[in-house]
Amino acid sequence: MSDPVLVLESIEKTYNKGAINAVPVLAGIDLTVARGEVVAVIAPSGAGKSTLLHIAGLLDTPDAGRVVLGGEDMTGLSDRRRTRARRGDIGFVYQFHHLLPEFTALENIVLPQLANGVSEAEASDRARALLEKVGIAHRASHRPSALSGGEQQRVAVCRALANAPKVLLADEPTGNLDPGTSDAVFAALMDLVRTTGLSAVIATHNLELAARMDRTLRLKGGRLV
Repeated sequence: MSDPVLVLESIEKTYNKGAINAVPVLAGIDLTVARGEVVAVIAPSGAGKSTLLHIAGLLDTPDAGRVVLGGEDMTGLSDRRRTRARRGDIGFVYQFHHLLPEFTALENIVLPQLANGVSEAEASDRARALLEKVGIAHRASHRPSALSGGEQQRVAVCRALANAPKVLLADEPTGNLDPGTSDAVFAALMDLVRTTGLSAVIATHNLELAARMDRTLRLKGGRLV
């Protein structure tokens, strides 16, 4: 295995509901993702896959354990440093696209690059190139309301990869699409991941899609098996 891009080590997370109701969600998660590897995580609703991805993506902190990203231990870092890592090193794709409705497809991909210090010209060029790769460059000037569900999710994928992250984290990225559109969007996502050598952790209920990834893990009883 090449040097790992993402390592989760002994991750534990419990949510407290009231004074005495503790709900354990993650109970000692260990996960190592190699450079260029795509890992599927299968779990029923409520099993903790979103919590797992939020911790891996530095959106939440574990009660115990550590997250290592690109060889750097993220444990105990300042909020500013974690924000910088999220912005530049991690890409997120969710079940719902969460595009900014007042901006065009192109602008939705340009904005995160501008926030990361990229010039507008360079950001626009990269945004157009990404849209070209997923087959919707001709829709660059359209706002989300004028795009189909599949087109919106392709834009969301491009936005996630705009800053050339080390790892992509996707939570049911095709779960809100019909089967035909789901397959097309997933194919576009996988093509981008493969051509860029990106590492990815993708949570899905779709066993057929999971079979097209490098490795499949199941989240059960707070552990990955």
